[in-house]
Amino acid sequence: MTALRDLLSQGVQMCLVLLLAPLLTGFVRKVKARLLRRRGPPLLQPYRDLIRLMRKDVVLADNASWLFRVIPYLMFAGTWVSASLVPTFGNGLLFSWSADLIAITALLGSARFFQALAGMDVGTAFGGIGSSREVMIASLAEPAMLITVFSVAMIAGSTQLSNVAEFMGSDAVGLRVSLGMAFVALTIVALAENARIPVDNPATHLELTMVHEAMVLEYSGRHLALIDLSSQLKLLLYYPLFLERES
Repeated sequence: MTALRDLLSQGVQMCLVLLLAPLLTGFVRKVKARLLRRRGPPLLQPYRDLIRLMRKDVVLADNASWLFRVIPYLMFAGTWVSASLVPTFGNGLLFSWSADLIAITALLGSARFFQALAGMDVGTAFGGIGSSREVMIASLAEPAMLITVFSVAMIAGSTQLSNVAEFMGSDAVGLRVSLGMAFVALTIVALAENARIPVDNPATHLELTMVHEAMVLEYSGRHLALIDLSSQLKLLLYYPLFLERES
């Protein structure tokens, strides 16, 4: 019964992160629009966009390789697994033993690598520009993320997220300068990872500012829907990480 309950809780976690990721994106867009004194899109607009893209046909360039077709599925799988391993809606998940901060960082880094590879696959100018910028940002963001992980791991005594969450919720944490600096570093990494201002702007299509959008210009249909859903899952993934460090 215990194994069945753990399996059920893990399945619920995977379904919840998948269903609520577009809602979080819609909420962020709504708040951003309100701050700019605009009405903004409906809260459920990301769901409508995903359904619309799923119904459309996929248009591929003549020189697109098989890797260009497979990469959206690889990105979605890696990001979904990473978001499912983070204890967002509960602790003691079935696969919590594998929820290692280093493993999650590696999964996100692999998804970023494949996305940069897809941007260069077709050989367009925009794809190459976006991929080169993404790799440059990754060369700065990934070491910062690892330093943050090691800082937290040295204090908590483990890189396993369940142990880190348990330690952060105890009275043994106290006020630590290292955790404060790790929080600042994680904030900067989250802005870079999720293509947010000032690193990137997901709402623009200007050549001088495009990074993420430049790499996915050649995608359409269900492939673009999977990439958008992967970005939404990544955004949702970072929120519980912030909460764990704040607690």
